[in-house]
Amino acid sequence: MDSLARIAEQKILEAMKTGSLTSEKWKNKPLPLDDDRHVPDDLKMAYKILKNSGYLPPEIEEKKEVQRLEDLIAATEDEHERLQQMKKLNVLLMKIDAGRKNPSNIAQQDNYYRKVVERVSLNSRKNTSHQDGTSSITE
Repeated sequence: MDSLARIAEQKILEAMKTGSLTSEKWKNKPLPLDDDRHVPDDLKMAYKILKNSGYLPPEIEEKKEVQRLEDLIAATEDEHERLQQMKKLNVLLMKIDAGRKNPSNIAQQDNYYRKVVERVSLNSRKNTSHQDGTSSITE
């Protein structure tokens, strides 16, 4: 540890000589604080180290994956692809729910899924196929 401290001290002295430690952006201003009020005190340092290293807690990664799938569902035009993504989203939500101490009520989101399925059904009814393999959209 002593050699590591010496190396760090040398790097700091070099940065001070070159002036790379001065930053007008933060001069006379408080540093921004992370919003970690929901993290238990004994885990704050570990979460900060993981965050600075580019790792996120599994809960946050799962929320990002849910958001990504919801965006993909909303943007997908192909009804089969949309249904496949909805199935993936449903499995992910069930997995998240199973991992909780107090499971949430996923049934609250049923209204959203019902609307998406209705929209897919409406889109499939609007597309009619002809005998020659062409399709047209009816309004």
